[in-house]
Amino acid sequence: MKKPELLAPAGSFEKAKTAFLYGADAVYMGTSKLSLRSRVNTGNEELAETIKYAHSINKKVYVALNIYARDDMYDEVIKQAKLLNELKVDGIIVSDGGVVEAIKEYAKDIDIHISTQANVVGYNSCKFWYNNGAKRIILARELNKNEIDAIMKNKPEDLEIEIFVHGAICYSYSGRCHLSDFLASRCGNLGDCAQSCRWAYNMYIEEKNNPGNLMPVEQDENGTYILSSKDLCLIKELPEIIEMGIDSLKIEGRLKTEYYLATVINIYRNAIDDYMKEPEKYDYTKYLNELEKTKTRGLTTFYFNDKNNKDFQEYEGKQYNPDYEFGGKVLYKDKNLQSDKCYLIEIRNRLELEDTLEIIIPNKLEVVKFKIEEMYDADTYKQISYVNPGKEGQKVILKLPIDVERGYILRRKKRGSVK
Repeated sequence: MKKPELLAPAGSFEKAKTAFLYGADAVYMGTSKLSLRSRVNTGNEELAETIKYAHSINKKVYVALNIYARDDMYDEVIKQAKLLNELKVDGIIVSDGGVVEAIKEYAKDIDIHISTQANVVGYNSCKFWYNNGAKRIILARELNKNEIDAIMKNKPEDLEIEIFVHGAICYSYSGRCHLSDFLASRCGNLGDCAQSCRWAYNMYIEEKNNPGNLMPVEQDENGTYILSSKDLCLIKELPEIIEMGIDSLKIEGRLKTEYYLATVINIYRNAIDDYMKEPEKYDYTKYLNELEKTKTRGLTTFYFNDKNNKDFQEYEGKQYNPDYEFGGKVLYKDKNLQSDKCYLIEIRNRLELEDTLEIIIPNKLEVVKFKIEEMYDADTYKQISYVNPGKEGQKVILKLPIDVERGYILRRKKRGSVK
């Protein structure tokens, strides 16, 4: 039984460090204007720093150049290919055949990963890309487990296969969508999606011979969010996925917070490791309970178990997470206070004395819970009773119940929560 790679999103160097701390084997990022998350693309210096750091701890970095490139974009494509070859990135994620050819010519030392945007749904397509230089295929998300298994049994032996196991789902086919460009002049296939499928729509029918008499079209009272999908979650199906021999399990979310990354990555890290050690004792419910503490649009297995599944639309168009939110991130231990275990924390939400916080521990599913009993102003060292995130990088000193390390994430239980 082969242990799969756990691949996490990283919209910045700091997010990459969080991903690695909480168990990711590799991260994927974007650069320049050539990936499908142009609003979180990483600058060249930050990308170089991330790759250097990752390699120093025996981790990997993949970079997305997965737009569908117009001809006037190829000067930039070639420039980026040369840079990534120089930086020795571990793989380049590509959708467009022309970009593949550019990578083969200008980044000869780098593995080519074919993006989910290329809509690979069968082993014949896998063979095509393999024959054209691909090292790895990221399969379309619309496949069911029988189709994936068939690909695994018929693909070239040394061709790697990657699938998404968690995160947002596009309403369109593996993300190839024109809706954002049509409604907002922001092209999703060029990295500038406005997420138009998440918007609320008013829909009406007008009878041809009775103009002006508009009848609303509603599936139910929340039925106008007809294009919005729930979030993918295959934690229950993880044993089947591992047994198929999938090479890499991918989490979606370069726009997500460090709290989201720490929570989700840590859970899948524990789940994979636990199954590899004792497969007969795998109990998905304990991992699912933790996953439900993060923001989600509801969870779905999409088509993995049932190709005819229709239970993946999110008609209410909102995210669910009634009980927990991002509390803060540990920066370092403060040595100016006599009190033991006082740490400088970068806060992300309002904190008050008696608030309940949970420390998410890397490689451990169980969190450490505590109530805030001591809180100090980061500048004056005077005791305070609350702090608001009034400015970027707002900091406070908290007394924690255990020794922690830089980058640990604190989860805050919302006041009034019963869980």
